[in-house]
Amino acid sequence: MLRRIGTAGLLAIALTACGSGGSPAGATPTGGGKAAPPAQATPPQTSPQTAPPQSPPQARQGAVERALAKMSVEEKVGQLFMPVLYGTAADTVSGENQARYGAQTPAKVIAKYHLGGVILFPHNIKGVGQVVGLTNGLQRASRDVPLLIGTDQENGLVARMSALMTDFPGAAEIGATKNPDRARAVARATGEELRALGVNLDFAPVADVNVNPKNPVIGRRAYGDDPARVSKMVAAAVKGFAQAKVAATAKHFPGHGDTDVDSHTGLPVIKHTKAQWEKIDAPPFRAAIDAGVDAVMSAHLVFPKLDPSGDPATLSKPILTGLLRQKLGFKGVISTDALNMEGVRKKYNDGEIAVRAVLAGADLLLMPNDLPKGYQAVVAAVRSGRISKERLDQSVTRLLTLKQAKGYLPEAPAADAERAAGVLRSTAHRKLAAQVTR
Repeated sequence: MLRRIGTAGLLAIALTACGSGGSPAGATPTGGGKAAPPAQATPPQTSPQTAPPQSPPQARQGAVERALAKMSVEEKVGQLFMPVLYGTAADTVSGENQARYGAQTPAKVIAKYHLGGVILFPHNIKGVGQVVGLTNGLQRASRDVPLLIGTDQENGLVARMSALMTDFPGAAEIGATKNPDRARAVARATGEELRALGVNLDFAPVADVNVNPKNPVIGRRAYGDDPARVSKMVAAAVKGFAQAKVAATAKHFPGHGDTDVDSHTGLPVIKHTKAQWEKIDAPPFRAAIDAGVDAVMSAHLVFPKLDPSGDPATLSKPILTGLLRQKLGFKGVISTDALNMEGVRKKYNDGEIAVRAVLAGADLLLMPNDLPKGYQAVVAAVRSGRISKERLDQSVTRLLTLKQAKGYLPEAPAADAERAAGVLRSTAHRKLAAQVTR
């Protein structure tokens, strides 16, 4: 086990009751969905990691509250940020880290900003033992609160860990099978491999309905162009990730499927009416929420019929709070898409973007273009009252609840290289990939 948090009393709670929340297979006990899906029998796990012990709701809540009570404003704000760090070990000295963050190593960046999470990219990946050492080292560097360690492992076109993991088909191929069980099985196997490496959050599945053939950013990353089929696939994938005890993220809300502009380089405008949004874009997100999805990622796009302000959805309170929280009833973590993308940087500077995202309803600020400016801007906004302390606590509580539900609060379980080698590209997983492809 890695980094501990809190007093001996909290440790006692952890040893007797921390972990997955006692959720049955297919359910995700983070409060993400409106209601937990019916209990199902849990198939045998192929992951080498032992599932954390079950915990009653009051014990889980106590662990979260105790962790929150110990944090300063600066530490709470740090929990919101998930940047890219440079290096293949927690103590790797990198000029990129120094230039961007004013600290040479990933470990020092984590300590300086009290980070709540880190996202991994191919430049962090060299081998199984190396990644296990990296994720364990990152967790040790987080002095009090374990990290969310995320990546984009959608499979297919977007697969950051492809150098190590099974080559599973992407969403379009899975959708073409018309078999949600395939989506669930691939998500579960993907999650098992990620968890074995020490990664606990996947920015998948894509919940967009790709109705525009000219879409340059979604395309085959989506399960298809039929809202009903996409909804079934997304719900199944969410349940598969839950079985692997890895957090799933439905993206990109309120729907990125009907655009011919790439939000990495421009600001798309979706011209759907509210009725069209209800019919085309909303169903997969509703299905994900009903399946208990842990997180929902916002899109950097303007949707005038949902919010006429001209702000992208990532910075829109009517969309993130009004639609996602209040209309759809989502209670889990809202993540921004990467804040270094041009789609969100058209109107505001990097500090203001971070503040406005929190005010809109976001909890996790992914890949800020300028972490120091974003971090200081949010701290200043809390100090001035622009962001209330209650609003800050809401986001930190959701993030802590997610960590606890996946067995990472109050302690992060250590990944093991030998065990991971037995899970990654296992015979069963390669057979599954071949079956879906056929």
